[in-house]
Amino acid sequence: MRLLRSSASFPPALRGAVAAIGNFDGVHLGHRALIAAARAQAESSGGKPVAVMTFEPHPRRFFVPSSPPFRLDALETKARILESLGVNATLALPFDAQLAAQSPQDFVDHILARDLGLSHVVVGYDFTFGKARSGNTDLLHELGARHGIGVTVVAAQGDSEAYSSSRVRKLLEAGDLAGANRLLARPWEIIGTVEHGDKRGRELGYPTANVALSDFQVPKFGIYAVRCEVDGRWYDGVASLGIRPTFDQTDVKLEVYLFDFSGDLYGRSMRVEFHAFLRPELKYEGPEALKRQIALDVTEAKRALAAQA
Repeated sequence: MRLLRSSASFPPALRGAVAAIGNFDGVHLGHRALIAAARAQAESSGGKPVAVMTFEPHPRRFFVPSSPPFRLDALETKARILESLGVNATLALPFDAQLAAQSPQDFVDHILARDLGLSHVVVGYDFTFGKARSGNTDLLHELGARHGIGVTVVAAQGDSEAYSSSRVRKLLEAGDLAGANRLLARPWEIIGTVEHGDKRGRELGYPTANVALSDFQVPKFGIYAVRCEVDGRWYDGVASLGIRPTFDQTDVKLEVYLFDFSGDLYGRSMRVEFHAFLRPELKYEGPEALKRQIALDVTEAKRALAAQA
């Protein structure tokens, strides 16, 4: 799997590829329909390579830098999932002032045709592109035809409502992790560096890893059953996400207790998969009451993870 950071780095071997274009934040069921359409088109065209074009940073972060954290996936997570779906290369096109100001025609002429040499593109029904989002799927058909680039537009996918990254975010905020994971077709996850914390977990007999949340969507505060990967090894655990009201804290922390781990995790990268929402965050009378509850949370997390094994 190739992860490319600019259109200029697109290798000759990928020219003529079929590319799905979009943000692909979460790579949810709707996104997977685009990938399936791209793969079908590639196969029907003689086995052409399949690529995905996405954007870094997310355009929302570029246009509204003060917006709260909202990302569902790190770029490396997105690329890994896309590879598992049969994508040969992911192009994370830098979204900057120059790209934001580019006209729809220049986007097609200079990037899709000249730099990438695509044979076909696959987009969602609501795809827009170019300065002020002035290009739509009709214009994409028109401009692509000038270069012999075919266009497939995938209709809205969904059940009671369309699958979307916004819908996944709302489910996470509501504590409906099962619903979010269903739309993602996998456990939602974050990747972060283990940082130094206040070490209260160690004092309670449950040493925790304080994982940096970075720009990830913050789900409902509470306790989660998790599986974590560190240096290629997986561990079951329980995580607390919130402000730790028992200790009158206000900053949001993700603290993970691994069941069968001993050692130093500081400074290491940890991948945290969220498998079950156990309960909301609560305030307890003091450390001893909290310690008793943590023991119950550990038992419940083990039960939830065993049920999913």
